[in-house]
Amino acid sequence: MGHLFTSESVSEGHPDKVCDRVSDTVLDLFLAEEAEARVACETFATTNRVVIGGEVRASGGKLAGILNSIEGAVRGAVADIGYEQEKFHHAHFEFQNYLHEQSTDIAMGVDEGDDKDEGAGDQGLMFGYACRETDVLMPAAIHYSHQILKRLAEIRKADADSILGPDSKSQITLAYDDDGRPTGAHKIVLSTQHDASASQDDIRRLVTPVIADILPEGWMVGAEDLLVNPTGNFVIGGPDGDAGLTGRKIIVDTYGGAAPHGGGAFSGKDPTKVDRSAAYAARYLAKNVVAAGLAERCTIQLAYAIGVAAPVSVYANTHGTGTLDDARLEEALVGAMPLTPRNIRQHLGLNRPIYAPTAAYGHFGRTAGEAGEGTFSWEAVDLADKLAASV
Repeated sequence: MGHLFTSESVSEGHPDKVCDRVSDTVLDLFLAEEAEARVACETFATTNRVVIGGEVRASGGKLAGILNSIEGAVRGAVADIGYEQEKFHHAHFEFQNYLHEQSTDIAMGVDEGDDKDEGAGDQGLMFGYACRETDVLMPAAIHYSHQILKRLAEIRKADADSILGPDSKSQITLAYDDDGRPTGAHKIVLSTQHDASASQDDIRRLVTPVIADILPEGWMVGAEDLLVNPTGNFVIGGPDGDAGLTGRKIIVDTYGGAAPHGGGAFSGKDPTKVDRSAAYAARYLAKNVVAAGLAERCTIQLAYAIGVAAPVSVYANTHGTGTLDDARLEEALVGAMPLTPRNIRQHLGLNRPIYAPTAAYGHFGRTAGEAGEGTFSWEAVDLADKLAASV
């Protein structure tokens, strides 16, 4: 039987995404100065206020300079998003910095010793997923939800007099056939912050052709199934409309609910934290499995213990679409890429200031290098030939 499935995305101006962007901006500052810096930065944003806190570590001579540059970088990130509202303006919000030095207990488990590889920065489990629903090997509902908001942000930023505001959300419900293939949109919801002078009809006229252009041919819904600003008004938005926190949109960041999530957020965490780096590795492996023609769908789980380098488990599930037994695939994956935290970081080049672009429109389904050298390296399919040959 066919079914319906829904995913949502939120824009870079959503309060939680503002916080993700700030946290990743802080991370990039540290990594730009020191590739082995340690960062776990959390952000809270509300009316005319941004607060950061968490643990950091860098060489003594660099730490003070980095800390001094944080406020300017944070204000620059908020300006780039586009916030110049009376009650949330990049130049005027109150900024508070409560970052502190990393716990020595955590450092002891993570740092490389004389007789061991670098251990994982925490215990936890991470998932990666890929499927044939789109050309970027992502579930279709989340992919097109991201693309709609990304396009609207481009339109907004290109027009100084745009009626659009930075805060927006999209939600797509897709219809699937009996074989589990998406066949078209069933309902679409688009809520976007707007200028007080704009009417609901103005917004609808602007966004409808954008949505139709993003979706595959024949997928667009009729007017009755396109819900635009259903409450009727969305002038007050961003952190002035609702408080934001780092890491509250983890399903938006990954697969839109189409695949499992281990629970750990990504933004603000340096790549020794396997919540981030191992989730990237799991996506990289799953995408390469599908790209290699070894499965139509692939879910991979990795699990780690704090201070221990090797994963405690590697699990693969091709959902009955694989060309070989899942246990054999697990062996091939381990052979293709050692999954210690250090090797993941080296293989994917994660010790670089590449993270601010990940804070909105998804960490997955992007193009390797699309936001600059080294960005979204986990989206490459350069392991596909090696995997195919190994089996």
